[in-house]
Amino acid sequence: MNIQERLLKFVIKWNWILFFTISIFCFIYATPDFTKGIVFGGLIVTINFHLLYKTLKSAFSPPFRASPNVVLVKYYIRFIISGFIFFVLISGHYVDPLGLVVGLSIVVASITLATIVELKKLFFKEAV
Repeated sequence: MNIQERLLKFVIKWNWILFFTISIFCFIYATPDFTKGIVFGGLIVTINFHLLYKTLKSAFSPPFRASPNVVLVKYYIRFIISGFIFFVLISGHYVDPLGLVVGLSIVVASITLATIVELKKLFFKEAV
């Protein structure tokens, strides 16, 4: 398995692990609005990540390669839908905006964690 596949599997797995861990922790210790912000933010960003993966995988796999315009249109449609959902959640006071930001950071945290793990493997491999 090459490094790209290993990183992708790691990020996908840890997206869900971080999402459930943070959600359960906040369900126990945080306010309901903050917890709803984390849950909705985490779900939105994780689902968007999976949809982007699916779009890019189908765009770059032969024999049917999608044009860049199709990929961009799908990206902007997801972007607009996500923006509308954020608007409804925040303007309707359904979630705490800070909790939403924390939830939206789940994918970034899993990518950062994957990078740290791979760098650690690389440095310890070089040292041996």
